[in-house]
Amino acid sequence: MSKGSRIDERFGALKRQGRGGLVTFITAGDPDFDTSLEILLGLPAAGADVIELGMPFSDPMADGPAIQASSQRALRNGATLGGTLDLVEEFRRADSDTPVILMGYYNPIYIFGVQAFLTRAKAAGVDGLIIVDLPPEEEAELCLPAREAGIDFIFLAAPTTGEERLKRVLEGASGFVYYVSVTGITGTKSAVAEEVAAALDGLRRHTDLPIAVGFGIKTPDQAAAVARFADAAVVGSALVGVVAENLDGNGAAQPGLAAAAHAFVGALADGVRGARHKESTP
Repeated sequence: MSKGSRIDERFGALKRQGRGGLVTFITAGDPDFDTSLEILLGLPAAGADVIELGMPFSDPMADGPAIQASSQRALRNGATLGGTLDLVEEFRRADSDTPVILMGYYNPIYIFGVQAFLTRAKAAGVDGLIIVDLPPEEEAELCLPAREAGIDFIFLAAPTTGEERLKRVLEGASGFVYYVSVTGITGTKSAVAEEVAAALDGLRRHTDLPIAVGFGIKTPDQAAAVARFADAAVVGSALVGVVAENLDGNGAAQPGLAAAAHAFVGALADGVRGARHKESTP
């Protein structure tokens, strides 16, 4: 990761505090720009240590029904990649410390133009990228230019990632490693803490980067279980589900939507922050 980057500083602070972090995912523009911004602005105070902001895309192949639906809602209400960067810019007016990672697919960035995107993203205050359909073999497309621009490129590792493949993945990784705790698409299975703990032991033999664990963490208890041994727990589909539960019959935000999202994040944060303390209590 870049020396002195927000990601570096945040994971360093978490290590000094002796706790795992909470990474929260929302889709940019879901269900509309203003509501999405309201949710985004309140995430740090609710307890999010790092924010993943999904870039809406019409064919999010790695995502389950909840996040697919969130992308469709956002796109119906005019979300664009430029609008996603506008959200980050607005967020940075209020928060200069919380790392923001853009997560999504390469197609919208390719259409936008790689260099134009990276220039705007850096100026907006984006700290990292997770592009799920760009493997290490395609690093010249975006990974290398992103790192040259001072934006971390975060690769995914999974239970099916073999030893040799893992070495290749980690060669170009920066920021942190995103460990996919279950096989399949997001939001459809639950992580098993013991299996993930064993997998992370193996992963740490190959990298000194922090490891965040996602895909399959849905409740405060599950987030706490993962935060006992991972550097951070990532919650996405469950939080996006809270947004969906607070829409009216026309898909518009009901009063209190952002507050409901922040309350859920607060519960997750309470679990994560108490996880290692509980583990050490007789």
